Amino acid sequence: MSLLQTFQIASSGMTAQSQRLNTVASNLANADSVAGPDGQPYRARQVVFQAVPVAGQQGLAEQRAQAVQVKEVTVDNTTPLRRQYDPKHPFADKEGYVTLPNVNAVEEMVNMLSASRAYQANVDVAATARTMLLKTLSLGQ
Repeated sequence: MSLLQTFQIASSGMTAQSQRLNTVASNLANADSVAGPDGQPYRARQVVFQAVPVAGQQGLAEQRAQAVQVKEVTVDNTTPLRRQYDPKHPFADKEGYVTLPNVNAVEEMVNMLSASRAYQANVDVAATARTMLLKTLSLGQ
């Protein structure tokens, strides 16, 4: 694998983790909202990644380097929405319950820390590859 491919892989990781961080931020921002623009409660979103081969490689498929990209951002329809008893709330139903998003703030904070560390790891890979490239260029002087 060439150093340029290393930059491609690290860059793809940073891009994917950046989108993951934005999705977590959106989830946290809407964690206590009662209704979105469509009048329905917000549902948590999750980023799904997929591996993609790095361009310009030859050899066995099992030995080729792979980058990452966002396959899709899914809406969590399996986790039930939260219901909170607040009969004075304007969005309360007949029984006095308000339906809130299915966002778990603790899980989202853990997801945010994981994405942040993965992003930083990719930055470190790119920085190390840059240093190696500069050292290689200085050998010819």
